[in-house]
Amino acid sequence: MFFNEIKKNFGFGCMRLPMTADNNVDYPQFNKMIDEFIDAGFNYFDTAHGYIDKKSEVALADCLIKRYKREQYLIADKLSSWTFEKKEDIVPFLNKQLKILGVDYVDFYLIHAVSRENYKKYSSCDAFSECLKLKKEGKIRHLGMSFHDTHDILDKILTEHPELEFIQLQFNYLDYDDQIVQSRKCYEVARKHNKPVFVMEPVKGGSLVNLPPKAQDEINKLDRSVSNAGYAVRFAASFEGVEMVLSGMSSIEQMRDNLKYMTDFKPVTDFEKSVLFNVRNIILEQNLIKCTSCEYCVAGCPQNIMIPALFACYNKQKSNKNFNGKAQYAIYTEKNGKASDCIKCGKCEKECPQMLKIRDLLKDVAETFES
Repeated sequence: MFFNEIKKNFGFGCMRLPMTADNNVDYPQFNKMIDEFIDAGFNYFDTAHGYIDKKSEVALADCLIKRYKREQYLIADKLSSWTFEKKEDIVPFLNKQLKILGVDYVDFYLIHAVSRENYKKYSSCDAFSECLKLKKEGKIRHLGMSFHDTHDILDKILTEHPELEFIQLQFNYLDYDDQIVQSRKCYEVARKHNKPVFVMEPVKGGSLVNLPPKAQDEINKLDRSVSNAGYAVRFAASFEGVEMVLSGMSSIEQMRDNLKYMTDFKPVTDFEKSVLFNVRNIILEQNLIKCTSCEYCVAGCPQNIMIPALFACYNKQKSNKNFNGKAQYAIYTEKNGKASDCIKCGKCEKECPQMLKIRDLLKDVAETFES
């Protein structure tokens, strides 16, 4: 492997953790998940300051860092564009993250969710050079970038910043040839620049786990001792140059399922890949909303609309005619905004890594459930 510290090519993504009924991280279950993950020989944990309403870093500090020796784990954290306004804010922000985590350094640090728009801010605030200074000081071991945009923008950034050691990309069989996400094209650009690839969203926020009935019938042609998630993660991990595949696991059952097929990893076969592409084609025919439920759009919504939940409800209604979508929609909107409450401010679209036209899509949701 390119990075010798990484024991295996599977990482614990900490954006979706087990939660309690009062919306806090379920520490007992998270502790068990960490223990089983490390016992199976894995050591990579990925977080960010904004994950789970700023609870992810704190939970990692309490459940991992306070319970294990520093050499037993690797921490990846991120510099997000919303966490600073000027160059002088960057170093204090990383120091704040280190204090929250309770460590002297992070093993991997990513300039987060870079796109053509926020790249301007990262550049004007000298974020890349500031992070390099922190690397020289030993507070960052490896510097990389996570990316959400088109392949030409990625090529431009990697050309301008050869100091980046790795690139984190959204890569899964559904987005492989998607014209917006451009998984394959971005992967090819990373390979062109000889950058190791770290994969995020291999199961696209769970949408490749709970498949529409017709797509499920297709994937059932494969060995069912492997789960839907298993095929999606194995697909992403099967490509040359992929150093790490992250999975956001929110239960001990999901953890055990992932460990089952990643502890002794086997790449997907040509037949398995062909079936997965058939599954992709069936999903695309249904024209579902390509939301990953990252919830970046929710925090700034002035109408308190639970956008990912409404999109999930819409998708399930479209793919399963027997689903009582109006009843589910009523639950989601009982104490939160309805789709029709959208005032079209556009804050959500600026935050969406999938570059969805959320305002237009909410109109479709309203017509489906509120008419």
